[in-house]
Amino acid sequence: MVAIGVATVPAFTRIARAGTLQVMASDFVTAARAAGTSGWGVARRHVLPNVAPLIGVQASVTFALAILAEAALSYLGLGTPPPTPTWGRMLRDAQSFLFVSPLQAVWPGLAIAVAVLGFNLLGDGLRDHLDPRLREVS
Repeated sequence: MVAIGVATVPAFTRIARAGTLQVMASDFVTAARAAGTSGWGVARRHVLPNVAPLIGVQASVTFALAILAEAALSYLGLGTPPPTPTWGRMLRDAQSFLFVSPLQAVWPGLAIAVAVLGFNLLGDGLRDHLDPRLREVS
């Protein structure tokens, strides 16, 4: 899991940097700087609220991909050692009993699918809730 996490750091860095550069080029940041707001004030008041939804969505998609990667590695026998239960190992072990007891393979597969779908829906909900550009003006 550490290797999967370390491998995703460049994507987070790239998205945070691109979002920050886009916000820093906005007129409201220029106006805040002209009004005398400090760099930390601009970051806290303007940059973070606009970049947080991007990072939240990226985190939820990355969590879903990490679950799939861990399940795939465990299925191949490259995951955690055997006493630790994983969904991928459960699928591999259930493969030999597929025609006798198919539910042994259905439940871990369904758990993986629900977890991945849940993280993707969580990311969409976070983006809709946190993105200041999507809020209605009253």
